[in-house]
Amino acid sequence: MNIQFLGAVRTVTGSMHLLTVNDTRILLECGLFQGRRKESFERNRNLPFDPASVDAMVLSHAHIDHSGNIPSLVKNGFRGNIYTTPASRDLCSAMLRDSGHIQESDIRYINKKRARKGQPPLEPLYTVEDATACLGNFVTVGYHRPLPIAPGVTLTFYEAGHILGSAVVVLDIEEEGQKRRLVFTGDLGRKDKPILRDPEPVPDADLFITESTYGDRLHEPIEEAGRILREVIIATYQRGGKVIVPSFAVGRTQELVYALHRLTEARKIPEMPIFVDSPLAVNATEIFRLHPECYDEEVNEFLASGRSRDPFGFYRLTYIRSVERSKELNFLREPAVIISASGMCEAGRILHHLKNNIEDERNTVLIVGWQAPHTLGRRLVERQPVVKIFGEEYRLKAQVVTINGFSAHADRNGLLDYARQLGPERIQAAFVVHGEESSSLALADGLRNLGLNRVTVPKPGETFTL
Repeated sequence: MNIQFLGAVRTVTGSMHLLTVNDTRILLECGLFQGRRKESFERNRNLPFDPASVDAMVLSHAHIDHSGNIPSLVKNGFRGNIYTTPASRDLCSAMLRDSGHIQESDIRYINKKRARKGQPPLEPLYTVEDATACLGNFVTVGYHRPLPIAPGVTLTFYEAGHILGSAVVVLDIEEEGQKRRLVFTGDLGRKDKPILRDPEPVPDADLFITESTYGDRLHEPIEEAGRILREVIIATYQRGGKVIVPSFAVGRTQELVYALHRLTEARKIPEMPIFVDSPLAVNATEIFRLHPECYDEEVNEFLASGRSRDPFGFYRLTYIRSVERSKELNFLREPAVIISASGMCEAGRILHHLKNNIEDERNTVLIVGWQAPHTLGRRLVERQPVVKIFGEEYRLKAQVVTINGFSAHADRNGLLDYARQLGPERIQAAFVVHGEESSSLALADGLRNLGLNRVTVPKPGETFTL
C-alpha cells in the first residue's frame, strides 16, 4: 500500500491524496487550490495523475477546497464512484454548479483581457454542465454504515462535526494477509459547536492522516465569539453603519444566522434588518433544513421548545436570491447586517458590498473565517490601507474586526485531543496535512509529544509506502 500527497500539503487548499492498495487507486478528496489567480488556474487545470486511472473516490465533505475539482476529474476521464454522505452530496449539487458558474464568469473576464492583447481564448476549468454531469458519479453512504468499495477495502464514515454531512473517513484495509485501519480526519470540527454533533473518535486506528489548519494556535471560546458579535453589531448600529460579513455560504452562514436568531430572540441586539445575500447560501440553508438528522441536541431542544420551527429563519432576517434585490441593498441607508459570499472575498456579491461600504468609517467589515494568503480577505485582515476590487482601488476606512471563535475547525488542543482518543500507542504512522507549513510542523511536534510514531509532514507530491 502506498499513498501520495498531491494537494493541501504544507498549505490549506486543494486537498487531494491518492491511495494505492491491492492494485486499486482510491482518491481521497479532489479540491480546488485557491490563491493567486494565475497559479490557481494552472494547478487546478493540470491534475497530477490520469483521472481514468483512478478506480474510486472518497469525499469527506462538500467544501470547495475538498470537492471543487470533481467536475474536472469526471470531465477528464474518471468513471468510478464518488462516495460521500447524503448531506454532502446534496451540498455538492448546489456548490459545484455554483463553482461552475464562477469558472465560466472568470474565464469570460480573462478572455476579454486576452483578446485585447491578441491572445487566443482559454476554456473554463469546467462549466455548470460539467458540474451537473459529475453528480451522477456520487454514491451516498450514511454514518456507521460499512461499505466495501474496492478489493480488500471497506469504507465507514464517522461524524466530523465540521459542516453539515462532514465525515471522518475510515478505511479498513486487508492486503497480503495484513489488516490495517486508516483514519483520515478530513476537516475536523470543534466540540460543543452549535447546530452540529461533536466529532466522533474512531477506535483501533493504525494509520492516521490529520488536518492542521489551526495546528499552532487556540481559538477563543465560542461564548466569547458570541459576545464580540453582539458588541460589534451594537457599536456599528450606534455609529449608524452597516456590518458587512464575508462568509462561507455553507456552514459559517448558517451558524451566524442561528447565533443572530438567538441574540434577536433574547433582545440582545438592536432591531435592525439582517440580510443573507447569496444564492448559494440560500440553497445551502434549504439543504440544512432537509437534514435534521445532523443537528445536535441544542438545536433539537430549541425546536422542541416551540419558540421556533426553523433555526435558520426569524422575522428580522431576509434571504436574497435575485440580482435586483441584491442591488437594492446598495441604497440602504439604515443600519443593517449583510452576510454574503464568498468567505475569502475572491468572488460573489460580497465584492459589491465591500466596494460600496469599505470607504465609510461608520461601517464594520466582520471577518469570521480563515483567510488564505493573497486573497482580498487576507488583505482586509492585514488592514492594507488601499485594496483593489474589480480592478479599482478603494481606501479601507471601515472598521475591520476578526472573530476566530466561529471557526469550524478544531484548534491545536482539539486536534491533539482527537489524536489522544484514537490511542497514540497503536498508530504506526501519522501524516499531517491541510495547514500552512508552520501550523503543520507545530502540530507534528505536538503529536510526537503524545507518543505517536513516525509523524511526517509530507512535501507536495511525496509518496510513502506503508
